[in-house]
Amino acid sequence: MAATPFLSAVSRRLEGKVAVITGAASGIGECTARLFARHGAKVIIADIQDDLGQSICKDIGSSNATYVHCDVTNETHVQNAVDKAVATHGKLDIMFNNAGIGDGPKPRIIDNEKSDFERVLDVNLTGVFLGMKHAARVMIPARSGSIISTASVTSRIGGGASHAYTCSKHGVWGLTKNVAVELGQFGIRVNCLSPYGVVTPLLRKFGVPGNDEELENLVSSLGNLKGVSLKAQDVAHAAAYLASDESRYVSGHNLFIDGGYTIVNPSLNLFQYPDS
Repeated sequence: MAATPFLSAVSRRLEGKVAVITGAASGIGECTARLFARHGAKVIIADIQDDLGQSICKDIGSSNATYVHCDVTNETHVQNAVDKAVATHGKLDIMFNNAGIGDGPKPRIIDNEKSDFERVLDVNLTGVFLGMKHAARVMIPARSGSIISTASVTSRIGGGASHAYTCSKHGVWGLTKNVAVELGQFGIRVNCLSPYGVVTPLLRKFGVPGNDEELENLVSSLGNLKGVSLKAQDVAHAAAYLASDESRYVSGHNLFIDGGYTIVNPSLNLFQYPDS
């Protein structure tokens, strides 16, 4: 049976779109770059991990993926990544500000160094600001576009990560709301994603011990939704939704991919079944 036009559109949700994805050489960014390409997008992989980024481009195919060295704390690098998309493909439809770093486990504020705090905010928040700024530069004349940023469950709750990381992700959510208000007049949508713990290289930088399976089991045991563990693919699919025309009236939204983690106080234990 031949595919209907609707089913064809769903299977290639990003056909003809051009995306810049920062931090796309590993983890959530890599998974999203591969998914976007499968859905028909041309992808600019912007990262500082040159060998990994170029390898992913080769794997996806040079006609669909281009690598650009990009340190998101360097405005010239971010500008160059956006300009590369426009020069290569004539436009920019999607900007996914995904690059981020963590810092070591320092639960006492008196043990935190100012330089470490500033480094995390520089990548996780200022880097997002620069991505939004330069995406807006080319999207405003086109009067369309989707800007997405990776936040975290720590954008809503305290005590889930370090002071610097939590502050940076609260900032991403605040910036998302502000920029969504500004750019709505140009038809540009601005949203962010807030995943629960995903076993990626970033998670390891928080100092949690164990191999991938042990880490996944630990994170799942602490989550609210049982019987399923969050994967990078789940976050990538959420990004694809916000990047696609299926979310054409969704803006200023923080999409939590957390299995209900941030809506419950587990210490209340109100609905716990005795045999669960």
